[in-house]
Amino acid sequence: MKTYENLTTYNPGEIEGKWYSYWENQGYFHEEVDTNKEPFSIVLPPPNVTGMLHMGHALDNTLQDILIRFKRMQGYNVLWMPGTDHAGIATQIKVEEMLAKEEGKSRYDLGREKFVERVWEWKKEYGDTIVKQIRSLGASCDWTRERFTLDDGYYHAVREVFVKLYEKGLIYRGERIINWCPRCATALSDVEVEHEDEHGHLWHIKYPVKGEDNRFVVVATTRPETMFGDVAVAVNPEDDRYKDLIGKTLVLPFVNREIPVIADDYVDASFGTGCVKITPAHDPNDFEMGQRHDLESIVVMNNDATMNEGAGKFNGLPREQARKQVVAELQELGLLEKIDDHDHAVGHCSRCNTIIEPMVSKQWFVDMKPLAEPALKVVKDHEVEFVPERFTKTYVNWLENIRDWTISRQLWWGHRIPAWYCDDCGETIVSREDITECPHCHGHVTQDPDVLDTWFSSGLWPFATMGWPDQTPELKQWYPTSVLVTGYDIIFFWVARMIFMALEFEDEIPFKHVFIHGLVRDSQGRKMSKSLGNGINPLDVIDQFGADALRFTLVTGNTPGNDMRFYMERVEANRNFANKIWNASKFVLMNLTNYDESFVPTADDLTLADQWIIQKYNETVQSVTSNLDKFELGEAASSVYDFIWNTYCDWYIELAKPRLYSESNERDRRTVQYLLVTILRQMLELLHPFMPFVTEHIWQHLPHEGGDSIVVTKWPEALNFDNLDGAARQMEVMMDAIKGIRNMRAEMNVPLGKKAEVIVAPTDEALAQTVADHSDYFVTLAWAEKVTILGADDPKPENATVTVVNGMEVYLLLKDLIDGEKERERIGKEKIQMEKEISRLEGKLSNQGFLAKAPEAVVAKEKEKLEEYKQKQQALLEREAFLETL
Repeated sequence: MKTYENLTTYNPGEIEGKWYSYWENQGYFHEEVDTNKEPFSIVLPPPNVTGMLHMGHALDNTLQDILIRFKRMQGYNVLWMPGTDHAGIATQIKVEEMLAKEEGKSRYDLGREKFVERVWEWKKEYGDTIVKQIRSLGASCDWTRERFTLDDGYYHAVREVFVKLYEKGLIYRGERIINWCPRCATALSDVEVEHEDEHGHLWHIKYPVKGEDNRFVVVATTRPETMFGDVAVAVNPEDDRYKDLIGKTLVLPFVNREIPVIADDYVDASFGTGCVKITPAHDPNDFEMGQRHDLESIVVMNNDATMNEGAGKFNGLPREQARKQVVAELQELGLLEKIDDHDHAVGHCSRCNTIIEPMVSKQWFVDMKPLAEPALKVVKDHEVEFVPERFTKTYVNWLENIRDWTISRQLWWGHRIPAWYCDDCGETIVSREDITECPHCHGHVTQDPDVLDTWFSSGLWPFATMGWPDQTPELKQWYPTSVLVTGYDIIFFWVARMIFMALEFEDEIPFKHVFIHGLVRDSQGRKMSKSLGNGINPLDVIDQFGADALRFTLVTGNTPGNDMRFYMERVEANRNFANKIWNASKFVLMNLTNYDESFVPTADDLTLADQWIIQKYNETVQSVTSNLDKFELGEAASSVYDFIWNTYCDWYIELAKPRLYSESNERDRRTVQYLLVTILRQMLELLHPFMPFVTEHIWQHLPHEGGDSIVVTKWPEALNFDNLDGAARQMEVMMDAIKGIRNMRAEMNVPLGKKAEVIVAPTDEALAQTVADHSDYFVTLAWAEKVTILGADDPKPENATVTVVNGMEVYLLLKDLIDGEKERERIGKEKIQMEKEISRLEGKLSNQGFLAKAPEAVVAKEKEKLEEYKQKQQALLEREAFLETL
């Protein structure tokens, strides 16, 4: 007979690196296109090359890996496409900071070409760190297909998209209002601006009416420093206060420029004074109004948010300083009527938190309306489904209110805009290939210096990674992808862009499901951040407890779309769970002497416990599989956890022990060996997507079929045995009775291992038969010395404690089990302690000073404690009285 090597001590650090290398070296994560199999594919949301693994990545990657491992075991042709994002502005800032710190240089000192070379060097040295870290989590990506959003093939795809959109008139260059970050010195799209409520003021400024002495129009503004760019004052045409002013001219203070009073329905007559200064170059709403009324746009700030020459004597001042001086001088001139407090939302750069400046600038834009309409339709028609469905609203609201997308960035790192300007004839040429001269006049050309918004290139991720625009075998097999797993915070940053780009260029959705998860918060529910110092490094957790424990903690705390709290205690508990499986497996391996791999029991060989474990196992397979299919990954993990810990380890193994040790019935011993091994192996397979390392290691020690790794073995199925109906119900009756006996023993402080007579009074014959047939379960699991079954007319025992479960009374004779004297002594000590606590709490709760000052929650907690102690005191008195009857 074959012998099986047993396990040593569980050490996650020892096994995790070993098995990941094995999987990669054996090529288990890579599959060729196989059109005979059903495809399943996921693209990894590409992390920034600047990044370090954080808890958000750990959650995101764990959820994806669970789905991928599950589908791989189900026999799908699986692709999990990994890669990283060049992350334009974020990476450029990192390298600029490094240059300044280490060499005291700026990018301008190096020049564009040399600077970009340095970024590539930086990317090579530091940028792949996060990929190595993702591996440590156990992510089974196909690393042989790894992509980067600036690699050659991807560059080709980005150019193709830009040129096609330009040729269709959906990309254009023009002067429009954009979000400008003075610190990053680049334009930003709307989604890169975070609005924060801030306390500010409304300054009421008097603009003189031309030709009418001592008549003024009062405008209320939050930004007096932009008044130098005013080109009109607008009023609502229905506002009777100002109807006579419409068409008149005002004199702009300081610069004495004449500006008209115009009428526009947009003006809210009830806000401020009902008169609005129109500054098209520095306010998006004013820009729209300026377009309607054909007004000039006057930019009064430089790119670094200092005032320019248009601000007259305030030229060169930072905008905040200019605001103070403008207000002070208006006051001196008698042109400041009043100042009101005013809270309003202020836009900040999402990367550096600098207040953004709305500014008219010549940029490249995408015309969004034609792209948004089909992207809205596929979600409203449920061709793309959000899980949970409520996030559909976030997506729809954003696309229904979409504005044209600013795609040019004043950076050097990224996809350079493929547009050239002829220095001789002024023509703009957009080309798939680099050009060296103007195709119209053969004159000298200069390429646009700007690069594309990072989200432009990452919006192509699902199809560009698979070789588009070439119609590759990968694209034909795995596109559209099956599911996108991502956080709710980038639905409009990324999800929406992928959908409208895919519909435009592949005429197909990029994925069927968008599985949304929440943020990982600290144990107090706070967002993890550097500023709070509450971030937890997943790598530190892995070093301490192992990747399996971290993964299981993240998935069991997860419900689709909801934030989760992270508790280190739960990671430790899940490491203990892995250890419990390890020890149970050691027990099974120790008891495989003369194990016959060819033996399969018949239905006649099965005891009630065998039938019950098979039935519970089959239910678990069904529950885990259906929950994984519904993206209820946390529910799936909980199902397999409950089965392993409670059903298999705590009950079945204990019931199996006497049969394993018995030499009188060889067939019975083989039956229990078969079930212990088969169910252990298959529950490891069920658990594998969640805890890949420990399951692989144990699986390799067990008798198994289906390949050289659990990674590629077949997903477990139900065990087919007849006549299982009713077994679970009968077994649960026995288990409830055993639990009742255990509880009685605990309450009565009976020492472990001390045996007692158990007397059972069933209410019907079927129950009586079940107990009679399986009374040995009471002996094995409830320390029963003997089991007596009472008939309907038999007298009930005296001096016994009783519990009622499932319609039967279970008595425990305690007279010989308890040392009455010792127990009375223990109860006396506990009573004194209870009386002290009750007295202390009653004193506290009658203290008026405490009641007046303490928060309601604290008072309620103390009342709750008092009630609890009184209940304990009552239980002790009852216990004392019971002892007198023995």
